[in-house]
Amino acid sequence: MSELGSYSRPIRVVVITGLSGSGKSTAIRALEDLGFFCIDNLPVVLLPKLMELFPSQPDEIEQVALVVDAREARFLDGAREAIERVRAAGGRLQILFLETADAVLLRRYSETRRRHPLSPAGSVEEGIARERQVLQGLREAADWVIDTSEMTVHQLREMIQRYFERQDQGVGMNLAVVSFGFKHGLPPMADLVFDVRFLPNPYFVPELRDHPGTEAAVRDHVLANPAAQELLGQVENFVSTFRPLYDREGKSYLTVAIGCTGGRHRSVVIAEELGKRLRRGGSVVVRHRDLERS
Repeated sequence: MSELGSYSRPIRVVVITGLSGSGKSTAIRALEDLGFFCIDNLPVVLLPKLMELFPSQPDEIEQVALVVDAREARFLDGAREAIERVRAAGGRLQILFLETADAVLLRRYSETRRRHPLSPAGSVEEGIARERQVLQGLREAADWVIDTSEMTVHQLREMIQRYFERQDQGVGMNLAVVSFGFKHGLPPMADLVFDVRFLPNPYFVPELRDHPGTEAAVRDHVLANPAAQELLGQVENFVSTFRPLYDREGKSYLTVAIGCTGGRHRSVVIAEELGKRLRRGGSVVVRHRDLERS
């Protein structure tokens, strides 16, 4: 295999890969809307050759996104070598890996009645297991792994676009604050988890029970407790202190999860207030995973 020369200008390449049904189509459409030249299902071993074909004039293609998946399993053995060749030649290459819990993938396949690409005559479970094995090398090499199990297509699209827009602006790590209910399970992408179940629960206040934490009456009730203010100060200080260290280590996204019992009252209030405080140090996304659940 011939060696690549150096690119006359830095070409930005995003390789989108991951499990079938995890949102790769949503991801590449999000990048297409940001002006990326997009290619679906390119054998990754052809990437160096593709890069050689791009003209070197500054007004030509400067950023490329491509989907690589297990349908081209016979080419994946050479994936790491091809990626390193592009990087060695000066390409700004990042790998975005999307994954999803098996139970969620099974439900999605059941709803769409699709066959898994790696088990045309077998079970979906077998196909998922084989695909995880085939893609393990790319997952280990990924710059950013996103678990889409609890995300809508709109949330995934927003996350990806915000991340790459911040890169264009020269801004560092992305920060998200997510409220959730422990009874619905931990958010898979959580990096830091804070439990606020020690705060009095508005659920047991009749006039507040049916109102979410986004409403003023519930917010005022929760924040009136001195323990809530102490918690916010401590968490704000912790995240603000260590956020630059996460950024320095190359972490692309930091997710702070705030949990209460059901994810509708205390965690929502604390997440909203924490988001406001942390925005003093940069952009923050606040999401409420379980706000609409009963």
